[in-house]
Amino acid sequence: MPLMNALEIHGLTKRFGDLQALAGVDLALAPGEVLGLLGPNGAGKSTLVRALIGRVRPDAGEIRLLDRAAAEPGARDVLGYVPQDIALYQVLSAAENLRAFGRYLGLAGDRLERAVARGLEFAALTDRAGEPVERFSGGMKRRLNIAVGILHEPRIVLADEPTVGVDPQSRERIHGMIGELAAAGVAVLYTTHYMEEAERLCDRIAVIDHGRVIACGTRDELVRSTVGAGQQIVVDGDRALPAALAAEFPGAAAEGDRLLLTSPEPAVAIPRLLAAFARAGVGVRDLKLDSPTLESVFLRLTGRELRE
Repeated sequence: MPLMNALEIHGLTKRFGDLQALAGVDLALAPGEVLGLLGPNGAGKSTLVRALIGRVRPDAGEIRLLDRAAAEPGARDVLGYVPQDIALYQVLSAAENLRAFGRYLGLAGDRLERAVARGLEFAALTDRAGEPVERFSGGMKRRLNIAVGILHEPRIVLADEPTVGVDPQSRERIHGMIGELAAAGVAVLYTTHYMEEAERLCDRIAVIDHGRVIACGTRDELVRSTVGAGQQIVVDGDRALPAALAAEFPGAAAEGDRLLLTSPEPAVAIPRLLAAFARAGVGVRDLKLDSPTLESVFLRLTGRELRE
């Protein structure tokens, strides 16, 4: 019997006047999976996240959380939300913030105190529990922001760009926090503008554009289905390349003194290229091998940079 998905989205649509923000989004997220959500600005990411947490009412479609319709009373209790903007009380301490937000989430008594202690440890802030948040670095605030969002031990977490503006050390710690959640079986929907973060952290990646999910799969699946599995060989000559040189290699492109060739077997292609350069009397100044990246996949799918 197949495992139940933690989150399922079917045919979600939303229009704001003339703007079609969501145009039939379909998406599924399994327990313990980190699914990256990428898209250019205005692609529909924010509207989708707001629909999931109940701040936007879709025009059509369905959201299911642990096989319950999101509209059912109490269905969203399994959901945790980490907003992009830091939502903390600056004059309160870390422990006081956790305690306050815990009460908002319905926690009380021993359960609340255990959640506060767990949140401080999760955010690596136990030794700073009594300090006001206004003294914290951006990375510390981000970590506390995440701890607040998972105080009630949700089974699904929406993390909306949780590493914006943090230093590399804090980013590493946040990545570790996301990994801990996934290892515990929590399903994580993770939006980010950092391609390298999505490649490293996410089990699968969904690309949304113009209100639709236009591609979804592992990093390697997306690469194979868009730019291909080959690697690009770039050879710089010491002078302009004769046209006949590029013609020896189907699919090669010559740009002045540079030749570009994508090959599934670069170990075979490179010696042939070097031999052809030697026959043509062209010296080789530089040679490099570039693997396909998620950035190239994104550009191929959307025609835009991620931050456009």
